Amino acid sequence: MSDQDRTPENPLRRELPEEVPAAPADPQAPQEGGQEQERERLSGRQRLVKGLWPPRASRAQLIVAVLLFGLGFGLAVQVASNSDSDSALRGARQEDLVRILDELGDRSQRLGDEKQGLEKQQQELENSSDQAEEARRQTVEKERQLGILAGTVAAQGPGITMTIEDTKGTVQADMLLDAIQELRAAGAEAIQVNGVRVVANTYLTDSGKSVSVDGNKINAPYRFKVIGKPQDLEPALNIPGGVVQTLEKEQATVTVERSDKIVVDALRAAKQPDYARSSSQ
Repeated sequence: MSDQDRTPENPLRRELPEEVPAAPADPQAPQEGGQEQERERLSGRQRLVKGLWPPRASRAQLIVAVLLFGLGFGLAVQVASNSDSDSALRGARQEDLVRILDELGDRSQRLGDEKQGLEKQQQELENSSDQAEEARRQTVEKERQLGILAGTVAAQGPGITMTIEDTKGTVQADMLLDAIQELRAAGAEAIQVNGVRVVANTYLTDSGKSVSVDGNKINAPYRFKVIGKPQDLEPALNIPGGVVQTLEKEQATVTVERSDKIVVDALRAAKQPDYARSSSQ
């Protein structure tokens, strides 16, 4: 074939580089998607083992695991204990069951008796406490009453005030003593004369134109403060031939006034007896 008959060469073909043959695949080079294919080939159990081992638990997870283990162990022990007891009762003979019931009944009876005994002791203690409180209250009241009679404590209450004016100096100690005795007989509970407390062993003596009460000299006018029932005290002084008439014969003037509140505040020192002692000691 002549050169003319040849097909002219494409100019674009001359501009393209020659084809480079593909490089052979490297067997050691990592292939794309190899890990995914490997996961697909693993079974479910293998994936679970691979995910759990090696363990990667945190401290909080470890603590929760230990607590759960302890709880499970305790529950297992409790269940085993109950199972043993139930098994023992199921396997026991009728005589053993009767004996166990009798022992339980006896124990229940003993506990009931102990409960009743404790309740009785409690009641006795409460009663003893109430009795002790009542005894203490009575002791305080008795001490107050004895203190009033002995003149060691002050007293107040209804009563009368008797004033004796002796301008002539004719009133003597025995006249005042008669007045005290008459007041005591009428129910006087506390008496005070010119600041001197009158008690059971009070004595009166003449001292010139005045009077001494338990060694304390007092002068007219003589003022008696008396605690008692006024309706009984005043009539006792005004009876015919009584205290008021006797003093008026001696040219003394006597006035008696009732009052709802008389204060007897003169005190006597408590005296310790030299020989007398309480028989309860």
